[in-house]
Amino acid sequence: MDKIPVCDYEGSDYQASFWEQGGRGYEDACEAIALRRLLPAGPQRRMLELGAGAGRNTPRYAGFDEITLVDYSRTQLEQARDRLGTGPRYRYVAADIYYLPFAAGLFDAATMIRTLHHMVEPRLALAQVRACLAPGAVFILEFANKQNLKAILRYLVRRQHWSPFTPEPVEFAPLNFDFHPATVRAWLQANGFAVERTLTVSHFRAGLFKRLLPVKLLAWMDSIAQLSGDLWQLSPSVFVRCRALGPAPAEGESAPEFAFRCPACGHAPLPDTPPLITCPACACAYPVEGGIYDFRVK
Repeated sequence: MDKIPVCDYEGSDYQASFWEQGGRGYEDACEAIALRRLLPAGPQRRMLELGAGAGRNTPRYAGFDEITLVDYSRTQLEQARDRLGTGPRYRYVAADIYYLPFAAGLFDAATMIRTLHHMVEPRLALAQVRACLAPGAVFILEFANKQNLKAILRYLVRRQHWSPFTPEPVEFAPLNFDFHPATVRAWLQANGFAVERTLTVSHFRAGLFKRLLPVKLLAWMDSIAQLSGDLWQLSPSVFVRCRALGPAPAEGESAPEFAFRCPACGHAPLPDTPPLITCPACACAYPVEGGIYDFRVK
């Protein structure tokens, strides 16, 4: 199988250096507001958190009985485990998003926050996400918007060579992409999602605003500006709530039991037998150490 490049945060102190010490309280508060608006109401069963990192957003999914945290980096998941603890509510899985190790239709909801912008093949990633979701499941996607106001102004005064209005992604740094909102919507629809709501987020990310105004005021201002998302998208970050299309389950039909699939050959279900899971179809072996399942395909 051809290996698609991935952005690996192994060994990174991203949670501490970027979020806790990097002056990102405003961005974190804005994302919390957006998630509260977009998450499904009422108790839910299974959440899939893609690109979970050190578990910054995980406590915001309080309505779910089970949360499966996925990240390519094992050390990021170790930080999440140390922050959240172990137990039946949390499952930690190191995996490549292009080869997700889950049986079809398992999850009632999924989120992918600050993750799509690292994807060389975002359409393939979205197809993998859809395969894991039950019909009617909610998918909340955040992406970096190339058509943001700063990029438009820089382009108009010729400080930037790429156009924010064209549909193709722009790679502004290695494995860091900005996307056009219309392109992302087209990818979602092509992969079996119906877009329900759009929020624009982090309108006041500029350093000047953050130096002059307190975080709570900026977040309140952003909470109002977010509501324009269904009309236009000019902010650097965009949140989209989608619904997985497909036939609704028959009345009385129970949800499938949780099961892994082999990311190498697709066989499912795999026997859940820590400390080593071996695929009976292709003999690939996947270790489980410290409560973290490692399904990364070498």
